[in-house]
Amino acid sequence: MAGIALPATHARAHRHRRYRDGVTADPLAPLLDLADIATAVERARDRFDGALGHRALRRHGGQVAAEVSLRSAVASAGLEGHDHERETVRAGTVTEPVLQGALRVAGALPGLSELWPKAPRQVLAKLHVLAAREVVTEAELGRPIDDPVVAARLDGLATLVAGGTQVTPLVLAAVVHGELLNLRPFAGPSGVVARGAARLVLLSSGFDPRGLLAVDVGHREREPEYVGAAGAFATGTPDGLRSWLRHYMSAVEVGADQLTAIGDEILAA
Repeated sequence: MAGIALPATHARAHRHRRYRDGVTADPLAPLLDLADIATAVERARDRFDGALGHRALRRHGGQVAAEVSLRSAVASAGLEGHDHERETVRAGTVTEPVLQGALRVAGALPGLSELWPKAPRQVLAKLHVLAAREVVTEAELGRPIDDPVVAARLDGLATLVAGGTQVTPLVLAAVVHGELLNLRPFAGPSGVVARGAARLVLLSSGFDPRGLLAVDVGHREREPEYVGAAGAFATGTPDGLRSWLRHYMSAVEVGADQLTAIGDEILAA
């Protein structure tokens, strides 16, 4: 496993650039040196910026955000193997626990965004309680698995979230997502927690403060790539990290397109 604070494959490069003017180098900065990643990040950001200009957001922003939340939850549950038709979910007739957990997580994110960078371990536990209720035992809710390696890597992840990196929130969100998918630190639908945490990075950083980016829909639409790239990330190799980051930025572009589609649908209704 690659250490989250610094991907193992970049350790040598990091040692040579560790200090610059007396300041410790950013541990995630080397990720932007991977081929095509800086360009992919810029393209994803531009796509989302363009979608934010949609006319529907001027008067129907809350409605758009609610629809993004719904679609994100349905997509996240689907990625855990629990597929449900969106309109059936909208009607409130689906009681399946993983889907209900994904809905609870999606609904709670705005209220957790301020606490996230201050107490990420606490927020992760809360996300797991929301996601895994009626799926795992009461004793397991909010409790990471008892593994010293997992504990150490969660500490490293928390350090990054709490200000340990200055890379763009898109890259930090991708790293948080990939690391939590790799670690699976909680019993049950740990992927729902990972996707919720990644969205929290975007909300809390101000990149997407209204929760309008349906990136989980992008993961769902590109699910084979999502699964393969997550596995590649776990290798910690430059190619593996690049594969995951490229996938994540592609999912952001799909999420931005979803925002445009949702806006169009609302204006046409």
